[in-house]
Order: sequence, then structure tokens, then C-alpha cells
Amino acid sequence: MRLDKFLANMGVGTRTEVKQLLKKGNIEVNQKVEKSPKTQINPEQDEISVNGEQIEYIDHIYIMLNKPKGYISATHDDSAQTVIDLIPEYQHLDIFPVGRLDKDTEGLLLITNDGQFNHNLMSPTKHVSKTYEVVSKFPIKESDILAFEKGIELSDGPVKPAQLVKVNETISHVTIYEGKYHQVKRMFHAIENEVLELKRLKIANLAIDGNLQSGEYRLLTDEEIQLLQQ
Repeated sequence: MRLDKFLANMGVGTRTEVKQLLKKGNIEVNQKVEKSPKTQINPEQDEISVNGEQIEYIDHIYIMLNKPKGYISATHDDSAQTVIDLIPEYQHLDIFPVGRLDKDTEGLLLITNDGQFNHNLMSPTKHVSKTYEVVSKFPIKESDILAFEKGIELSDGPVKPAQLVKVNETISHVTIYEGKYHQVKRMFHAIENEVLELKRLKIANLAIDGNLQSGEYRLLTDEEIQLLQQ
């Protein structure tokens, strides 16, 4: 990889800014000053530093975000704030949300720059489970639980059987295995109820970190990435 491309990809600056740093002798490759932007480097083996600070090579990145309300699940929007706006330190890696949560929905949202990772979790053929906490307008009835187990009929066809677990009168946990548009809200509407609050708690076997405050994020551990593949 070209040295200037590597440094730009790692967020050091634009290609032009990187060239200026090179000209000033502020960049070292394996403890030797390097001034040519065309120099070929191995980002996994060579030691690159800028102003004495070593630049860590990051290829794919996997982030857990506790999404707050009011942000849309997109990389850019002309009128609204996006979830990527919450993660400025990794924006240079071309990160994007894995799937989506509605603007007024909060909770577990994964962010990555790995297209295959995104496909493995979001492809309709994978049937990856997603669990939500729902605050409903009306109490949950036994007939609602049975209806979810059978498979709710929506306007665009039936959805797969889902689990509806009653926590108390108006709070429940819902686990679905597909990702239709506004699916949980439409399922509750179909049983003559309405969703007042919606929070995603879990994707596959990965639960949201209870220590993450709304709007906070952190990198996934290797063990957590494995949980998503089980």
C-alpha cells in the first residue's frame, strides 16, 4: 500500500495534508524519515509514525453503539443527525450501520466497515434473531403471545413465528427472525395494540452492554464477534 494512502485511510489527514507532513520530515517508516508519498509499505508489518506517534493499522472495525432516539441509521443525511455523527473518531474508516433502527428506536446497533459482516447478519436468508424491549399502550394478553408464536399476518404477508415474553402488564420482550419495515410496530398494530417505546436489546447471542449510556459506543471484543456467528 502507498504510504500516503495508508495515512489518509487511518485518518491522519487528506492526501494533500499527508504530503505536506512528508515534505516537512514529520513521518517515519521503521524509525527512518520518509518523504515520498509513493513509498510502498506493509501496514501489518511496518512501523509508521507521525510526529513521533505510532499509527495503528485498522482494517475492519466492529462497534457496539447504544443508539439514542432522534438519530437515523444512515451514513449521511441533509436534514437529520445520523448514528455515524456519534462516532467521529472512526469516520475515516468509512463505517456504516449494520441494518437500521427507526429514528425513535433506541438500543443495540452495530457499526462496521466490513461488508461481509453486514451481509452475514442482515441477509434475509440468515434469519438472525433480534430481541427488543417493547412498552405497549395496552396490556399483553395470552392470546397475543399465541398469535406471535403462530406468525402475525401483516399487509404484505405473514411474518415468521416470533417470541413475545411478558415482563409486566405493558412491558414485553419480542424476538423476531427477519427485518421487515417497522416490523415490531406493525405486529403490535395487528394485535390491536401500539408500541410506545422500542429498544433493541440483543442481536443473535450478543446483548447490549449495560454500561453503555445512550449515545455511547465501544469496540466489540473477539468473543462478542463470535457470539454473533453462533
